[in-house]
Amino acid sequence: MPKRLTLLIMLFITAAATALQARSVIGKDISERDVSEVLQRLDKEINRSVIYIRLRHQRIDSLQRLLAASEKPDTASLTLLMRIGDNYNAFNTDSALLCYERGIRESHQLGADSAGFLFACRKAKMLPLLLFFAESDRLLDSIRECEVPPGLIAEKYEAERQSQFYMANFFTSFPTRYDSISAKVSEARSKLLHYLPEGTPMYKLMVAEHLFQRLEFDKAAGILAELVETLPDDDPIYARACHLAAEIAKKHGDIEAQVYYLALSSISDIRCATLEVTSLQELGRLLYELDDIERAHDYLSSALRNAVSCQALLRIIQTSQSIPIIEDAHRMQLMSQRTGIYTVIVVLAVFLIVLFAATRYAYQRNRKLRHATVRLKAANDTKDTYLTQFLNLCSIYMDKLHRFNKVVNRKISAGQTDELYRMTKSGRFLEDEAREFYSVIDDAFLHLYPNFVEEVNRLLLPDKQIVLKEGEKLNTDLRILALSILGVDDTARLAQMLGYSVYTIYTYRNKFKARVRNRETFEDDIRAIRSRYAEETGEEAPEKG
Repeated sequence: MPKRLTLLIMLFITAAATALQARSVIGKDISERDVSEVLQRLDKEINRSVIYIRLRHQRIDSLQRLLAASEKPDTASLTLLMRIGDNYNAFNTDSALLCYERGIRESHQLGADSAGFLFACRKAKMLPLLLFFAESDRLLDSIRECEVPPGLIAEKYEAERQSQFYMANFFTSFPTRYDSISAKVSEARSKLLHYLPEGTPMYKLMVAEHLFQRLEFDKAAGILAELVETLPDDDPIYARACHLAAEIAKKHGDIEAQVYYLALSSISDIRCATLEVTSLQELGRLLYELDDIERAHDYLSSALRNAVSCQALLRIIQTSQSIPIIEDAHRMQLMSQRTGIYTVIVVLAVFLIVLFAATRYAYQRNRKLRHATVRLKAANDTKDTYLTQFLNLCSIYMDKLHRFNKVVNRKISAGQTDELYRMTKSGRFLEDEAREFYSVIDDAFLHLYPNFVEEVNRLLLPDKQIVLKEGEKLNTDLRILALSILGVDDTARLAQMLGYSVYTIYTYRNKFKARVRNRETFEDDIRAIRSRYAEETGEEAPEKG
């Protein structure tokens, strides 16, 4: 009882000492210019939010690298785990919970009861964000006050206050349940105030919340004035103080002050890279009611993205209630722009009709010319390729003939006619030249028909496919088909070019036809390969000869 009386006296003294400041912050006249300036600041900070998020990721990555360097769990690694979890707090709920659960396990392994207690309290505070209300209650109920490590009792009551606060937010549409849970929040806050160091920002914020709950708005405003004026805007307590100041302005019916302090709270949340928030969402709804549709849409969209990124189901559910507002905002924007859009469409339609009529005649005249130009260019490219290969082949054989002539002259001059006879009789010279001839022909043909082997294999039975040897480009069967495609279809000419007898060419052709899927259409299928090439290049198929 004496301790509770002392607390009430302290609350009264603190409120009385700061009440005079209330008018300078909450009660002061906030002009439209002040509101406009703070909203412009908020717009800039939203555009910069990716920078603050990146910086928070970098802090977490740095801590995780230090943790990864730890060989085994110890006191230092537990401290790193706590810092990583706290950095994930209000940033990524799932990751924060994983850190706290790991901290609980490793604390038990090390027998570090104080660290295990702190991890458990942090986990209990986070569970309601994922709608694990019963599990949070069970975890906190399992921690008896007499078992709390010395000096850490405030952590237990802060965890109870925060978890019950999240639960109350979920049941705002159920007054009976909401009032019941709110009473638990107030009870946990009252217990917490017994153990918080007096004069700290957290202590002052809890006092202001306590006074706000008792409807003593002016006294609460005085405390909040001190916090807003002394704390930096990248302090999470600053954001909470501004949010509570906006709630007081709402109670007073001061819309401009409500917008002003919600904007300050949102700026602080963005600078802290805090994604589990409500200020920006509430500000978006308020601006929607004030007909600032564009900003309302931007703020609500940003709040929804933050809730999803944070993976806090409670905030996602709350923020999703704003979706109809976003849709209404879009609909209103579309309605205001529809007349202008229709006008632009009509003008563009008239312009397009005129343009179409003006260009149709020129297009029709130039169409055939362009098509002919393309075909001519393709045909010229093909002929250039043929000519280049032919000239190369002629050059090669002229050189070989010249060298062979020298060898013959040298052998005859030296009286080595017998050796010359043996050299020509063996046929090796002709075989070597034939191989080189085939290589040149193969290269030239495959340059024009790079997929020739695959296309021929598609015409053959599955078990009769052509499989070339290593280093082989075309075999005799393929060369006969290749020369046929190029227009050399006469058996005698084929025999002459390939160095075979007419009978051998007939034999190759008959054996090959036995391997095809459809003998009746095989000739047409081969011609189709040539036809497809002719269509692509614009070249007319050569006459058979």
